[in-house]
Amino acid sequence: MIARITGLLVYKSVQAITVDAHGIGYRVFVPLTTFYELPETGEPITLHIHTHVKEDAIDLFGFHTPEERNMFQVMISVSGIGPRLAMNILSGITVADLVDAITGGNLRRLLNIPGVGKKMAERLVLELKDKVLKLERGQAAPHDRAVPRSQEDALSALVNLGYKSAAAREVIEKIMKETTEIPALDLLLKRALQQLSG
Repeated sequence: MIARITGLLVYKSVQAITVDAHGIGYRVFVPLTTFYELPETGEPITLHIHTHVKEDAIDLFGFHTPEERNMFQVMISVSGIGPRLAMNILSGITVADLVDAITGGNLRRLLNIPGVGKKMAERLVLELKDKVLKLERGQAAPHDRAVPRSQEDALSALVNLGYKSAAAREVIEKIMKETTEIPALDLLLKRALQQLSG
């Protein structure tokens, strides 16, 4: 799993950019919010990456901040929201405004995002409200930041192994509730694999 890329920005467009890291060019899809923050080509850049594995492709989605990536990963856990739609949503609204709209049930604000209809707006509020609140609490407290990071790394690893995102996330969240200490990534993965294969 690629979690972060640092290199030179060698090409950029609103659809995708290319980052040269040690002689290897990585194509990375970015939302407009990240595109606006890009330096000029030839300049160094660091992006927070979500690696999306499909049967016929491995796609990299890059974000200017960890908060953008975290929100992207939360959104694609919802049935009916794929990476492309999640990117469109993040291109049409800042993370802070999206959090406010979801937690406040502001359907009108969500309907202003291109590609989001009434049913999708309602689903975003219904399925993401609690997850977004948890995400915000994790980002607000510095000593808690390792928790969502290890959870997301474990989730990404399980998805790369072929498990469904929703099932993997449910098992990981269950393990985190049952333990009093933050388990190391390898221990978290071991417990999750035992439950998923049991």
